[in-house]
Amino acid sequence: MHPSEADILDHMSVESLFPRLEALLPRVQKPIQYVGGELNSTVKDWDETTVRWALMYPDAYEVGLPNQGVQILYEILNELPETLAERTYAVWPDLEALMRSEGVPQFTVDAHRPVRAFDVLGLSFSTELGYTNMLTALDLAGIPLRAADRGDEDPIVLAGGHAAFNPEPIAEFLDAAVLGDGEQIAIAITEVIREWKTEGSPGGRDGLLMRLAESGGVYVPRFYDVDYHPDGRIQRVAPNRPGVPWRIHKHTVMDLDEWPYPKKPLVPLAETVHERFSVEIFRGCTRGCRFCQAGMITRPVRERSITTIGDMVEAGVKASGFNEVGLLSLSSADHSEIGEVAKGLADRYEGTNTSLSLPSTRVDAFNIDLANEFSRGGRRSGLTFAPEGGSERMRKVINKMVTEEDLIRTVTTAYTQGWRQVKLYFMCGLPTEEDADVLGIADLARKVIKAGREATGSRDVRCTVSIGGFVPKPHTPFQWAGQADHETVDRRLRALREALRGDREYGRAIGIRYHDGKPSIVEGLLSRGDRRIGEVIRAVWEDGGRFDGWSEHFSYQRWMDAAEKTGVDVDWYTTRERGENEVLPWDHLDAGLDREWLWQDWQDAVNDVEVEDCRWTPCYDCGVCPTMGTEIQIGPTGKKLLPLTVV
Repeated sequence: MHPSEADILDHMSVESLFPRLEALLPRVQKPIQYVGGELNSTVKDWDETTVRWALMYPDAYEVGLPNQGVQILYEILNELPETLAERTYAVWPDLEALMRSEGVPQFTVDAHRPVRAFDVLGLSFSTELGYTNMLTALDLAGIPLRAADRGDEDPIVLAGGHAAFNPEPIAEFLDAAVLGDGEQIAIAITEVIREWKTEGSPGGRDGLLMRLAESGGVYVPRFYDVDYHPDGRIQRVAPNRPGVPWRIHKHTVMDLDEWPYPKKPLVPLAETVHERFSVEIFRGCTRGCRFCQAGMITRPVRERSITTIGDMVEAGVKASGFNEVGLLSLSSADHSEIGEVAKGLADRYEGTNTSLSLPSTRVDAFNIDLANEFSRGGRRSGLTFAPEGGSERMRKVINKMVTEEDLIRTVTTAYTQGWRQVKLYFMCGLPTEEDADVLGIADLARKVIKAGREATGSRDVRCTVSIGGFVPKPHTPFQWAGQADHETVDRRLRALREALRGDREYGRAIGIRYHDGKPSIVEGLLSRGDRRIGEVIRAVWEDGGRFDGWSEHFSYQRWMDAAEKTGVDVDWYTTRERGENEVLPWDHLDAGLDREWLWQDWQDAVNDVEVEDCRWTPCYDCGVCPTMGTEIQIGPTGKKLLPLTVV
């Protein structure tokens, strides 16, 4: 880059792109999503800050704005002196085309500054299907797609979120990745960048990346080489320069009460997928469901205290005006004081327009007292439960210890207490699954309706069955499993649909929703892929791939064509079972889980052996607590929520 260009960029960097963007907005769908200025958003003076972050959730505004991770980091970073954080989201294809023709680069929604002017572009990936949107944003921003081609003027492109636990498929596009909780490491990275800039940026971009890598808390893919066996398996992943650690460790925030964020939730201008204020009541899960990456990589369990939850709800409702509060976690009803939390909050907000919701409940942790507290102030809409497997054997394989009796008892109670609609969530294509296991879903749904009719004496009860395709994920016992091919998944789902449709007694009371098996294969390719998959992602993007997480934009054929063009065997990455000693692409990235423990759990799965939750039983040596220097943190604290004086 010529000095003159750099000067221009620096001068432009503080100018808002809004005048140029505004001219395009009348020509696009939902222009409101690009305007910014939401309640509780922050705009800081560019020239009074040293370190500047652009935070991106690589999806549309309506999906990205409610994302907890981005909101928390946005608030924490903006609280730091000399630091600013702004947000950017994926733009829809209609605006992308106009931005290209008019030369308007990727912008932040807060102050409409060009993304390329920032020090860091931090992307939060909760799903792999956002990878093509990342490439669009980089390209629109004028940032070279490949990390190796970037210069000192370009931001550090940094990935986090659950999908960053295997960032290898996008390694060539990333400068760095961070595993685990972001609160503390984001502050540490900011400090490293501030020092480096204050010292006059010694060593340029490479010097900064080296400082980040040396800590062991940031993964810089370019500092590692991957060698392959002749048959395509990985031989080893090794650092290619001194001072770079062999393994990268995840970050775990141990005292959630010290981090009560978001304090001032962003209130969207356009409609979004979740119109509520969410409070995370605990982080981590030790139920040990073998398919669940989120549960495995967020261990150990760390609860927020009942008083902190109460304070967060009070502050968040006051700051946002939201009238629904969601108590968030992987399995919210497992909080050791959930009964007290629910009663305390229901007492507090009774007679106001604030309602409470529990987005994720386990069948065996749900009880009617809880349900009544949550529906005290409002309507009884639907209840959602996730048995995941259609047969008792299948639930043993995946370690989802929910019996048919548990489910029928819970659902019956709900129907008798006035609920009329129950949603059941299952997966298809699980390891060792057979046709009969999937048809078992129909039997279960029939029993649910039958029990509901008997309990209420009414035929006015409904049950919706929702089914997702199973994708084996890194850092889980199923990371070695062969994925079911999409033909098998589709055939089983068709048989299930026919079984329900043809049922004259119960069929009309049971709804069924499912996705075909093809998107799961692409997700499987991306979730367990290695660096050779980067070419496929780029080819898909060049062929017009955008918003792959949206069924109306997803094209299976586009992905298969790209794989063929780049010489990638999709089956080798998806339906092939891995051996115990194969080096997996993410083995150098440490989620704290002992590899031998994961392998043993995979063997237990194949033999239908269940494992208890270590929250209430002795330790199973998964490795997290000793490796990470952490421990399970649960109540009871014995405290109660005091009523608010003025609501």
